[in-house]
Amino acid sequence: MPRPLIGITTYVEDSTRYGVWDLPTSLVPTGYHELVQAAGGAAVLLPPDEPGSAAEVLSRVDGLVVAGGPDLDPLHYGAVRDSRTGAPATVRDHWELALLAAALDADKPVLGICRGMQALNVALGGTLVQHIDGHVDTPGVMSWHPVRPVPGTRYADLVPEEAQVPTYHHQAVDRLGRGLVVSAHAVDGTVEAIELPDPERWVLGVQWHPERDTDTRVMSALVEAASVRTAVPVG
Repeated sequence: MPRPLIGITTYVEDSTRYGVWDLPTSLVPTGYHELVQAAGGAAVLLPPDEPGSAAEVLSRVDGLVVAGGPDLDPLHYGAVRDSRTGAPATVRDHWELALLAAALDADKPVLGICRGMQALNVALGGTLVQHIDGHVDTPGVMSWHPVRPVPGTRYADLVPEEAQVPTYHHQAVDRLGRGLVVSAHAVDGTVEAIELPDPERWVLGVQWHPERDTDTRVMSALVEAASVRTAVPVG
């Protein structure tokens, strides 16, 4: 059987230096595709495209990872921009929200990571807290803190113990989107994981960065869920 193909959304940067070049770039830290591969999947990057092509693109992959990155534009959840909210990433916002809608419509397995979890919540009609303190200690350096699973959730089935996780964010889930439940909290009560409780649909978001850790349990579960969608060769 071929490995399930997992699509990973990308950052979009106006200026990226590599070698002698300084160019606009679609990119993603290597930890994302390395985690997919360590979990038994094959990784493919999904740079922004026309939102109307999201369903066609999703038809080519078996599962979706929405990566971390900049703040979502508050206009997507009907809020006035806080002065501490980052500059909008308009192209990426529209593309990822379209991908999430297409994945949910097609019942494709979805894992949202940090921004990706927030985008999942917004895609289902939820809102965000635009600034919290205590989850970024030093710019450019991951913080680690404990996350407590909510018993009876998919996440708790995967990681039943309190776990130390790498985190870097200043926004968080506020009002939950349609059908979502909370499946983990930080000690301060911040929502750290959300999911759809339907056992027939694998949809999970985590506020931390599993691609910066060695624990593959969450990604392995996504890959396993995606494996049932892997095409079987003919002949």
